[in-house]
Amino acid sequence: MELFFNQFFNGIGSGVVYASVALALVIIYRTTGVLNFAQGEMALFSTFITWWFTDQGLGIVPAILLSILVSMVGGAVIERLLIRPVESDKSPLNVVIVTLGLFLAFNALAQLIFIKPGAEALQMPNLFPSGNISSSIGIRKSTIGYAAILVVECVLLWLLLQKTKVGLKLRAVASNPESSKLVGINTGVMLMTGWGLAAGIGALAGSLAAMRGTGFDTSLMQQVLVYAFAAAALGGFDSPLGAVVGGLIVGVAESLTVQYGHYIGLDGIELVVPFVLILVVLLVKPNGLFGRNIVERV
Repeated sequence: MELFFNQFFNGIGSGVVYASVALALVIIYRTTGVLNFAQGEMALFSTFITWWFTDQGLGIVPAILLSILVSMVGGAVIERLLIRPVESDKSPLNVVIVTLGLFLAFNALAQLIFIKPGAEALQMPNLFPSGNISSSIGIRKSTIGYAAILVVECVLLWLLLQKTKVGLKLRAVASNPESSKLVGINTGVMLMTGWGLAAGIGALAGSLAAMRGTGFDTSLMQQVLVYAFAAAALGGFDSPLGAVVGGLIVGVAESLTVQYGHYIGLDGIELVVPFVLILVVLLVKPNGLFGRNIVERV
């Protein structure tokens, strides 16, 4: 039982990362109806920016905050210069192709700018102390820290969306862009804001993901993105709450599968978990656990 709880809480730590990336995916999907396949590599590039700031002597906390700020500006610029020109076309496939191109571009740029030939994996400074909270409880201090970050992240996002005029405009554009234009909302600015917000959340998620391993390289976010898509599909692509719950479920499921799959000789089966979850959700509840059912008049 102790092993179960250890793996459970370890999964919570991973789930925080998946939930954050899933949140970024949901924010963009709600405002634009687009699945951003480049979200993981955008977060990867932001992670390298965080590392670069720390390599210049900056503390990990201000490095993450600066990386979030830079990423938000970059996300807004990407939406304005690369996404919006092809959004007006009738086929949504054009936007998907652009995001796939961004996926490859950001990965290549990170490799070109930050990785030296023959260099070892980069090390991200830890934000939280190592070790468990006590000798009798196998919960890592970092897990508590990650959970606290997710709570703060969700609270700030809720306050932004529910208690500010910017949040009201974002929700209006997500609900009905055409009606939003009629009441004077600048939908273009709101779309840029949505992409910038998603990029900032991704920057935080990438930095946390880099801290969880012994080192990171340009493959850091590829598996994370798959799990994040599973989390968003599980919770519902139009539900921020669903993204958080889905991310935690996927993280715990992965951790338990790694542990108990090893005992039965099924090493590596954890990679199947997100695909199984996506398949089950699509078959049983296509809109996700917290997704809205849209009813249209014929």
